Amino acid sequence: MTTKSKSTGWSTKAIHAGEESLPKTGPLSPPIYQNSTFQFETAEECVAAFTDEDSGYVYTRWGNPTQSVLESKIAVLECGEAALATASGMAAVSTALLTLLAHGDHVVAMDSLYSGSYNILNDDLRRMGVETTFVDATDSGAVERAIRSNTKAIYLESPANPTLKLVDLAACAKIANAHGVTSIIDNTFATPCGQQPITFGFDIVVHSMTKYLSGNSTVVAGVIVGSKAFIDSAKKGALRNFGGVISPFNAWLTLHGVATLPLRFERHCANAGALAAFLENHSAIERVHYPGLRSHPQHALAKQQMNYFGGMIAFELKGGVEAGEKLVNRVELCALAVSLGDVRTLICHPASTTHLHVSPEARRRAGITDGLVRISVGLEEVEDIIADLDQALA
Repeated sequence: MTTKSKSTGWSTKAIHAGEESLPKTGPLSPPIYQNSTFQFETAEECVAAFTDEDSGYVYTRWGNPTQSVLESKIAVLECGEAALATASGMAAVSTALLTLLAHGDHVVAMDSLYSGSYNILNDDLRRMGVETTFVDATDSGAVERAIRSNTKAIYLESPANPTLKLVDLAACAKIANAHGVTSIIDNTFATPCGQQPITFGFDIVVHSMTKYLSGNSTVVAGVIVGSKAFIDSAKKGALRNFGGVISPFNAWLTLHGVATLPLRFERHCANAGALAAFLENHSAIERVHYPGLRSHPQHALAKQQMNYFGGMIAFELKGGVEAGEKLVNRVELCALAVSLGDVRTLICHPASTTHLHVSPEARRRAGITDGLVRISVGLEEVEDIIADLDQALA
């Protein structure tokens, strides 16, 4: 759904954007349309809805009013023309890729990706005749050198999951545009509050709304943001045909999460900065990966293109896997759980959880070592988070 907003403040946008079409009298909060189909008064109205889908709703797999409000809100936050909500983050990734790609096409992708995204590129799309070249996208030159005559898309993450590597957004978007290639980026870690890749020239942004946009581990959802033409194509094609549609209830729950995103994300980032500084000076830790630290090799780039440094931290323990197991077994406040962006602090060991099904060779190339630990820093008092990790590391 396409949308515009006159407001400039992030909190104002998160609360009010996309709700302009709601009646001025009636429910203050956008209602949930928990139904599968919609009725018409006349045959002419029904035909019009099937002919011009902007004229009305037909079936929730095709669209739903609750979903439309959410899509309009996310489009405004990401500075895009339109957005399409999906059943999960991976539904957003797969729908975007399936809309763009066909047998014989080629993709250039970052070597450090969320495992689900890596697997669809490396396994599923390869079976369909789409080849992917994985590169170290921290070097934008490597991205450009990998482009072929049949390259249709560049697929990136920044910050990357779980290594916190960054890509130069402006440089990669410029490369894609120069070669006539569609640029796609997963912006889940940064959120729209942290950066807006479309303003740097990216064509398509995807999110797992399960994470920060929802914020409470109650929803599984995703979203694609891009031009109206692309979103219309994705909606009428891959999403509708493969069926990865968001439920009205999950769309409604996500709306409540998005309303508080700017406030929550500021606290996530403040806590993460303080925790990263503590971890960097701890004797049990070899290295801390956090873009907000001056020791991060891409700290200057982070300051240049990010509004906030994010709420995610990764670090290497000196004792490797054994030390990691001891750590996650000893935490008390932090929850041993995958996913991220929750109000609670979550800790996990990527090599044995989120990236278990990525080959050891691919993990090593991406910088995902056996001793890497990932923390999604929550909204608790940071002193309590630090105290918990301090006792667990002792």
